[in-house]
Amino acid sequence: MRVEHNKLVRDHIPQIIEADGRHPVTRVLGDVDYRAALRTKLVEEAVEARDAPRDRLPAELADVVEVIAALLPTLGLTWEDLFALAERERAERGGFTGRLLLEHVDPAPGL
Repeated sequence: MRVEHNKLVRDHIPQIIEADGRHPVTRVLGDVDYRAALRTKLVEEAVEARDAPRDRLPAELADVVEVIAALLPTLGLTWEDLFALAERERAERGGFTGRLLLEHVDPAPGL
């Protein structure tokens, strides 16, 4: 029975499927569809990381990193560019080391 996936997969997945005796059908995405598929994959991997038990979290985070590594060149960026941007954001807005949870915001007096 055919199983539909319609999602971006790692480069060796078709060979792994064939080694299992099944027949994968693939196509190569153009630039716009590839970037969109990577963004979808990023969300998929982030959800898997969120839901992973502690012992699986490092592998799931590695998957997130792999998607980011593929996405950066489609945006004309390098890791150095990304880390510089992260540093600017950290300088302007802070990081997450304070462990702050924003519970709510009260209105300003008189509003």
